[in-house]
Amino acid sequence: MRQMSRLIWRKDALFASALALSIGLGATTNAFGQSLRWLGTWGGTLPYAEAHGVSADGRVVCGWGGVYSPHVAFRWTPETGMQDIGQLVPPYSTEAWGMSDDGRIIVGYGITGTNPFGSSPYRGFRWENGVFTDLGTLGGRTSWAYAASVDGSVIVGAAELSNGFNRAFRWTAATGMVNLGTLPGALRSVARGVSANGNVVVGWSGFENQIHHAFRWTPDGGMTDIHNPSFGQSEALGVSGDGNVVVGAWGPPSFTPTLPFRWTAEGGMVNLGTLGGQWGEAWDANYDGTIVVGWSDRDPGETSEWAAFRWTPQGGMEDLNVTYASLLRPGDRLEWASAISPDGRYIVGNGHNGATGRIEVFLLDTGPRCVSHNGDVDNNNCIDDADLLAVLFAFGQSGSSLGRVDVNCDQVVDDADLLIVLFNFGQGC
Repeated sequence: MRQMSRLIWRKDALFASALALSIGLGATTNAFGQSLRWLGTWGGTLPYAEAHGVSADGRVVCGWGGVYSPHVAFRWTPETGMQDIGQLVPPYSTEAWGMSDDGRIIVGYGITGTNPFGSSPYRGFRWENGVFTDLGTLGGRTSWAYAASVDGSVIVGAAELSNGFNRAFRWTAATGMVNLGTLPGALRSVARGVSANGNVVVGWSGFENQIHHAFRWTPDGGMTDIHNPSFGQSEALGVSGDGNVVVGAWGPPSFTPTLPFRWTAEGGMVNLGTLGGQWGEAWDANYDGTIVVGWSDRDPGETSEWAAFRWTPQGGMEDLNVTYASLLRPGDRLEWASAISPDGRYIVGNGHNGATGRIEVFLLDTGPRCVSHNGDVDNNNCIDDADLLAVLFAFGQSGSSLGRVDVNCDQVVDDADLLIVLFNFGQGC
């Protein structure tokens, strides 16, 4: 009994030390190895920032910050913090919208000058090691890059033709910018997402009546309309790494309000619902498309707050502010989840940082994905009192991010998990 008391004291002391350290670093951590870090805004003074990409290991985040021009494209790492990657054409605005899985290559667009007769021209870019590459256009003045393949070799976006209409493009160093065309009868198109291998491109194509249909493009099949005919219109905003799941937004012909969708070849375009409100959008999915992230409002009122969501086939729509409430400090609110790592562990977006009163970028580490095991909760090759206590302290908790205390990975800590620990008690010790 005395030994168990010492064990509990040591465990609590270590956790308290880790928690104090994490708070000092601008992050909060809980007992499940989950953490929330506010990355701030560029320069620490701008009141707004957006995240648009997170690396596979969660150690690189890209996006942009600013309210008025110039906007600043940033790349964040734990070692460097939020760094300005520069401008495509100084001193004009530049925005980062996607990156390779290792965070080495960033894509986006920047203003290239001023136009006294209309809007300023943009150019899509590829950035690597401080060097910008202008991706060009399809004969017009403007282009935008929105996403990159896993290694950054394939970039997708939209570019103007000489007649002013936009076309979805797919760019590689070998081919340059390739026009992907439109859906039959459409006038314009925009590519917003690309699979890990670069062979599946998703986006939307627009018709003369201002109706948009989501599309999925492959080298063999070309551009395919994946719109649900029972919906007014739809736009694809992201795609799973394997290219089999498409996510985005749908709505009535007026596109007001919008709602999140998930598309598969087997099930078609399916409404994911909301967190209680009437608006929402799905922005990204993990590698196999089993986890979708985005934003939704919480109630039908005009002043309803946005909340970042995570959707899974098992759990449906999940408010990240509820699931990870233990990580939130007074005034914190996760408003929009914009990107997720391939394994689903890391989620980035923006929200309200209660400590600063600003809309800032957040990095949420949801902890290791659940893998069923023999009861060795702390993974030290010995099933002992510490493992038993961990399950007992978490008993009755439920959700998709419980960690190793959910021994059998059924999303609830119950007597089944406890029995596994008891049955194997003493193994490896």
